[in-house]
Amino acid sequence: MDSYQITGGKKLQGEITLSGAKNAVLPILAATIITGKESKLDNCPNLSDVKNMTTILRQIGCKVKKENGSIIIDSKDIHTLEIPEKLMREMRSSVFLMGPMIARFGKAILSYPGGCEIGLRPIDIHLSALQQLGVKIKEDHGYLECTAEKLVGNRIALDFPSVGATENTMMAAACAEGETIIVNAAKEPEIIDLQNYLNNIGAQVKGAGTSEIVINGRNSFHDVTHSVISDRIECGTFLAAAAMTGGEILIRNSIPKHMIMTVSKLRETGCKIDEGKDWIYLKAPEKLNSIEIIKTQPYPGFPTDMQSQMLSVLTIAKGTSLIVETIFENRFKQVNNLKSMGAKIVVDGRSAVVTGVESLEGATVSAKDLRGGAALVIAGLGANGTTIVENVCHIDRGYDDFDETLRKLGADIFRV
Repeated sequence: MDSYQITGGKKLQGEITLSGAKNAVLPILAATIITGKESKLDNCPNLSDVKNMTTILRQIGCKVKKENGSIIIDSKDIHTLEIPEKLMREMRSSVFLMGPMIARFGKAILSYPGGCEIGLRPIDIHLSALQQLGVKIKEDHGYLECTAEKLVGNRIALDFPSVGATENTMMAAACAEGETIIVNAAKEPEIIDLQNYLNNIGAQVKGAGTSEIVINGRNSFHDVTHSVISDRIECGTFLAAAAMTGGEILIRNSIPKHMIMTVSKLRETGCKIDEGKDWIYLKAPEKLNSIEIIKTQPYPGFPTDMQSQMLSVLTIAKGTSLIVETIFENRFKQVNNLKSMGAKIVVDGRSAVVTGVESLEGATVSAKDLRGGAALVIAGLGANGTTIVENVCHIDRGYDDFDETLRKLGADIFRV
C-alpha cells in the first residue's frame, strides 16, 4: 500500500484550479447507459472511483475513451445486465447503475455496493423508490435482481433526503411512463448537475436543488457534450489545508455559492476569505480560533464530507470546539490517529469535543476512509516533524493528484 510522507510546518501558498466533482461525475457516468448513444463528459477528475466506474461500463459493453480530461462513452452495445460483484464491492457509487439499467432495459442484476466504512448506508430508500415506479426486486444470497415490465411514474416521498436515492430515482424515472414527482428530494449541487446532463440528452427534469423534483418520462435520447461541475469538497479540503498551515491560497474554477457553510465556518476561525464569480481566496490568521459548534446536515447545511477536515483544523485552534455528526455514525474513525499526533479530542457517540493544542507532532497514521484520510494529510501538513499517512488508496478515491497539487502550494509531501 502506498503512503504519503509529509514534513510539516510549510505554509501553503499559491494558486490552484479545481478538478471536476467526484460526487457529480459518478452518477452522470452511470446515466450514460440511458442514452444508447455517445456522451462526452468534460472536466472529469482522475480518481480511482472514476476508473472503477469506467471499468464497469467497459465490462458491460460500453466503449470508453479518455482524452484531455474528458471521457467519451458510447453505450449502444451493452451486452450484459449483470454488474460484476468484485467491482460493485469496491465502491459505494456503483449503486447508481441500478436506475439507468432498469430505465433502459427493464432489468439489472447486482450485489450490494461497497465503499468507505463510515457507517450504515442502507440502500432501502433506493429500492423503495424504484418499487414505487413498478420495479420488482428479488434478493438472493447478497444479489439483487431488479426487473420491470414497464416503469410508471408516481409520486415518491423519500423518508430521508438521500442524495443517491434521489439520483437513482431521477435516472429511472427519465424513462418511466408519465410524470414522477420526488418529494423530500436531496438538494445537493451535484443533483442539479445530473439534472442538467439528463436534460441535455433529451430528458424532461425540473426542480433539482429544491425539495421537489418533477420528471416527465421520455423514450428517445441523443448524443451530448456535458461539462462536470467543480468539486466543492476538494475546494473545502484545500481551504482547510491552507488554514491549518497558516497559509494563503487562491482557488480557481470554484463555485462560491456551493461553499457557503464551509466558508462561514472557516471565517469563524479567523480566516480572511474573499470570493469572485469562479474563485475563492483565503488568508489564514497567525492563530486560529475555535468554533462553538459544527453540526453536519444535508445540503445546504454543513457537509458531512467536510467534517473530518475541519476537525483536523480545530485541533490547533485556540479554545474548545464541538462537532456533531448527524449523517454517518462512524465519521470519527481518524480521531485515534489525531490523538497519536497530540490532539485533544473526546468523542461521545456522534459528538466530538476538540480542545486546541499549541501544535501537533508528526506520527505514523493510517487512513480508514476517504475524507478521514484527507484530514490526516491536513494534520500532517500542520504538524512538527514527519508524518506518514498509510493506506492512501482511500484518498485516491476522491482527490486528483492530491500530493502533486499540495507540492505546487509549497507542501513537503511525497508518495512512497
